[in-house]
Amino acid sequence: MIWNRLSSGSYLAPPVLAKRIPKATGGERVLGIPTVADRVAQGAVKLHVESILEPIFHPDSYGYRPGKSAHQALARCAQRCRDRSWVLEIDIRSFFDTVSHELVLKALAYHKMPSWVLLYCKRWLQAPMVESADGIRQPRTMGTPQGGVISPLLANLFLHYAFDRWMVREHRHIGFERYADDIACHCSRMREALRLKAAIQRRLASVGLEINTQKSKVVYIDTFPRWNVSTCFTFLGYDFRVRTLKNYKGELFRKCMPGASKVAMTRMTRTIRSWRIQRSAASIEELARRYNATLRGWIAYFGKFWYRNFSYQIWSTMQSRLLKWAMNKYRLSHRRAEHRLRLIRREKPYLFAHWSLLRAVNG
Repeated sequence: MIWNRLSSGSYLAPPVLAKRIPKATGGERVLGIPTVADRVAQGAVKLHVESILEPIFHPDSYGYRPGKSAHQALARCAQRCRDRSWVLEIDIRSFFDTVSHELVLKALAYHKMPSWVLLYCKRWLQAPMVESADGIRQPRTMGTPQGGVISPLLANLFLHYAFDRWMVREHRHIGFERYADDIACHCSRMREALRLKAAIQRRLASVGLEINTQKSKVVYIDTFPRWNVSTCFTFLGYDFRVRTLKNYKGELFRKCMPGASKVAMTRMTRTIRSWRIQRSAASIEELARRYNATLRGWIAYFGKFWYRNFSYQIWSTMQSRLLKWAMNKYRLSHRRAEHRLRLIRREKPYLFAHWSLLRAVNG
């Protein structure tokens, strides 16, 4: 039925449901959740459009693309930080809420998309948003709703011309990584980074976007100290800074490395504490079933770089809660509760996802 309506041109995009979620840095992010049928329709159109646009996208655009990942962007960023000492961190203010419909449709038309693609993309861009509380429809004249299936592809197309192609044309010698609206540019000198920031600000303003000045900054990343300059920046949830490491011979050396950011670590710690494991009456197997999916997700993403620091934080926070749970549930002393958990870990070493971090903690 959906296919019949799509092929005949009679498919009308239903309103999207507004879902407000808190941001880690404060404020709220508004997601636009489409209906199940609308997600199917968007997915069908996305497959067609993506097959045409994917080959033209910049290799250093990593967000929401097949075969690309945040870890690839982080690894590339770390490599460039070792080659160039200055980094310009760019964050676009309310990007998904301020994308120009006219420019997105113009870019689609430039690539000779069929008329039905232009028709449906226009309808999805202009689909009204409904607040669940009052049910009032809010018309939209700009922005592409986060939560939609095709929205990331349209956002990538917009920034491909607004930023990627412009950088290649105007600043070919400057490397960058872009994941959606999070951007890191690598410069050789502070003066170059400041000039680039001003140029990017003018460029984005010309297409209706604005830089978030609080989150956008010039950072110095090098093993040599430098005063009165920021020496750390955050990209995709990782803090990039020069860290003291140890090689296989036990010798210390300094190197720029990404590691789970302080904000992300604080959020994970607070989440574990909010579970109130120590007051639960559930069995240890039930606790593992409840929380392993979240723990595995954290380990898969934040355990990729600077593993030991992240491992210790997650291990110590989670293990201390399990220890208090054992003390309360079985009326044991601290020492006996530790012994009981140790026996369970030996018998079932894969029961909890964070138990796999023990080698990194002890190493």
